[in-house]
Amino acid sequence: MTHGNIAIFIPHMGCPHACSFCDQRSISGTPQPVTPEDAAALLEEAFRKEPDPAHTEIAFFGGSFTCLPETEIEAFLKVAFPYVKEKACTGIRVSTRPDGLSPRVLELLKQYGVTAVELGAQSMDDAVLRLNRRGHTAEDVRKACAAVRAEFSLGLQVMAGLPGENRKSFDRTMGEVCNLKPDTLRIYPTVVLRGTDLERMTRENLYAPLTVEEAVEWVAPWIPRLEQTRIKVIRVGLHASRSVEERLIGGAYHPAFRELCDGWLYRRLMKQELEKCPPGAAVTFLVSPRELSKAAGQKRANLVWAAENGYQVKLQPDPTIQPGTLQFLL
Repeated sequence: MTHGNIAIFIPHMGCPHACSFCDQRSISGTPQPVTPEDAAALLEEAFRKEPDPAHTEIAFFGGSFTCLPETEIEAFLKVAFPYVKEKACTGIRVSTRPDGLSPRVLELLKQYGVTAVELGAQSMDDAVLRLNRRGHTAEDVRKACAAVRAEFSLGLQVMAGLPGENRKSFDRTMGEVCNLKPDTLRIYPTVVLRGTDLERMTRENLYAPLTVEEAVEWVAPWIPRLEQTRIKVIRVGLHASRSVEERLIGGAYHPAFRELCDGWLYRRLMKQELEKCPPGAAVTFLVSPRELSKAAGQKRANLVWAAENGYQVKLQPDPTIQPGTLQFLL
């Protein structure tokens, strides 16, 4: 059974900055501030369906949870903590800023059953952080990671293609993420939403967001490297939602961005193998049965690509093949 969050979105709540890219109300689809009473009602409804306790987590997402006044932090946690005590879920996850933690707040989180803290790092390049008005430094991220890891599961969130970032600086960020070794990671290609400073910068030709294809080429090669480092990549790309699509101006948004990355990785493997074959060859690759659709690519794009390059490629399931690999059928 897959893990699932009972997510409570608190857009902009607690956040002391207006970052260049941010429009949390559009991303979360929550236009009004959420109260602890709202959270209590949402949790009551969700747990009435009796989700599997071993695979359920309460999550406060969307804002900078630990930047709220302590009374509000405690009020939200008080409505969630009973479900932790009753073992109706595994714990509570919160997202926040790297500079939004203090010993007192960390103790409060621990007291009320928080088990995971996700930090919105976005970049480990100080110039990129300054340009996008993040209000914290890469060193703040390092210190926050150490503080969180001492008591909680550590999650990080990074973005690809922010203003001021190039491929090299993104790769440096990802290399440092590997060194920080968070337990979980979310990677969000930058999208431009109406009402953000990125919209102004894009319209004034001060910023050119990555295309979907460019973002895939930046992000996809890191996925196996992260997983080899035992970092669980729990999301790649924004969650598909009407609220995002209605306010989308540009950038690397695709409702199945992770699938595009998975397909890109398999296409790279195919290309390496097909280069050993004569033009026009008919080739059958053995693939893990669980990964047939990934190997074929979204909308069978990899098979179309192979045909356009003169190869007749077929995929055959074989349970002995490891996921993420291909093998010629000899």
